[in-house]
Amino acid sequence: MLGERGLWFKMNFFEGAARVPLMIAAPGLTPQRIDTPVSTIDVTPTLAALAGIDMAEVMPWTDGENLVPLATGTPRMTPVAMEYAAEGSITPLVCLRDGPWKYIRCLADPDMLFNLDTDPDERRNLATDPAHIDALHMLRRMADERWNLPAYDAAVRESQARRWVVYEALRNGAYYPWDHQPLRAASERYMRNHMDLNILEDSKRFPRGE
Repeated sequence: MLGERGLWFKMNFFEGAARVPLMIAAPGLTPQRIDTPVSTIDVTPTLAALAGIDMAEVMPWTDGENLVPLATGTPRMTPVAMEYAAEGSITPLVCLRDGPWKYIRCLADPDMLFNLDTDPDERRNLATDPAHIDALHMLRRMADERWNLPAYDAAVRESQARRWVVYEALRNGAYYPWDHQPLRAASERYMRNHMDLNILEDSKRFPRGE
């Protein structure tokens, strides 16, 4: 998001946060633009299919579908599922994108339903519009079949509690940041004025001095 609705970053399912391009180039795939929504979780089974790798053994631990059929002309019939349970959320958010419809559900907020064909900027929430009650009920049923939101919330909080215990232990004299940290000060790794020139020349020239 770049300020739309006063929002920044990606902590929601509006198009400004959720819609990103996916580009795939592979032998046998004709260059084209496909506007059908897909998901990043589809990348792994797609790459596996292109490489001739059988995903059967790991499918119980992964999700997504092979996009090669879509790229070769077979319409996608399944909705795209999205989940978010991180910064900026007080309970998990889930979303389904099915054709023109986008349905967003969170136990802390009212349902949201948008038709992106007629409302690409997502300004009209149709969840309370009687004219679209059938679409709302269909997507809500599909969401209920996929997610148990109270159980999802409980699992996230349990995971947070466990990680908090580990976090405190890591900070007990042995904490090391997960992001990249150079093992030596950068100012001491190259030609700097803190080094004796003779030592510098001896260590940097090739072959080394004796």
